[in-house]
Amino acid sequence: MSQPRIHFPVPLQSDTTLTLPEDAYRHLVQVLRLRQNERFIAFDGRGGEYEAEIIEIGKREARARIGAFVNVARESPLDLMLAQCIAKGERMDYTLQKAVELGVTRIVPLLSSRSVVRLDAERWDKKLEHWRGVIVSACEQSGRTRVPQLADVEALPSWLDREDAHGERLTLDPLAHHGLRELPPPRGPLTLLVGPEGGLSEHELHRAHEAGFTGIRMGPRVLRTETAGIAALAAMQAMWGDWGGTPPP
Repeated sequence: MSQPRIHFPVPLQSDTTLTLPEDAYRHLVQVLRLRQNERFIAFDGRGGEYEAEIIEIGKREARARIGAFVNVARESPLDLMLAQCIAKGERMDYTLQKAVELGVTRIVPLLSSRSVVRLDAERWDKKLEHWRGVIVSACEQSGRTRVPQLADVEALPSWLDREDAHGERLTLDPLAHHGLRELPPPRGPLTLLVGPEGGLSEHELHRAHEAGFTGIRMGPRVLRTETAGIAALAAMQAMWGDWGGTPPP
């Protein structure tokens, strides 16, 4: 059985001891039943990971020793930003989880004209906190050593006006004339814009094209929002990333 991996929200350093964060204590001690002197993997999201060992367990907390640094490299050669229009409930959680597994470096949650999720500022803050937890858990599970950035929720029009997208820009468009295989490998960062349930409106697609986005078609079948972006990211990794294809120059 492989050792569990735990993310620490503070910079780690070899030959130090620290108290486990509450979530880490709950997972390692209460769920996995790790005992004193048992080992796990620790990482802080800055790259690489550390050997670690539980050295003391109390009723409400535990302490661990951070050991040797291991400079593993599991990040994708592709610099991918996912600009995802927000979907309802578990659909958005699923999208974030799989996007992390597929190597994205940044995620921008967007509100479009067809978005069905509408919350006040306080509830958006709680939603963002929840999504950060989903992202961290996906990093722990998938072996990633860098935690993707999560931007604040923003309206699609204002995001397009600011042109926050970086590098080459693609958006999913069922009426587009091109598929991914017809595009050259990206020579730098790439942004993928994905619509919500019902897709982007005609006006939003037009505005995205004005902002420099190229429409791509993902085959003849209609894909749900939680499937479409993930399918596109997987195809990118297969063609241009670290799934056996040729990395971009």
